[in-house]
Amino acid sequence: MDVYEINRNMSSIELANLGDGEVAYIKTLTSAQAHELFPAIDDLPDGINLFAVHGADGTPIALTDSMQAALGHVLGDELVVANLH
Repeated sequence: MDVYEINRNMSSIELANLGDGEVAYIKTLTSAQAHELFPAIDDLPDGINLFAVHGADGTPIALTDSMQAALGHVLGDELVVANLH
């Protein structure tokens, strides 16, 4: 696994591209938040949690209804999952 060292002098563009195409994170969203990020998806049920896979730069990649499916997507694309604190 690659370890990314963050240089405090990095520009916001350099930071956004850190791990691009290699690192992803998974975020839990409400159905309302998911609709904002994925407006093309119609008929999302209200009041449920969904799981969004995002690229290192925050670009939404995938939306699923389970953490296992989100992890499967990340692993299938051979990405490293970043822990968010």
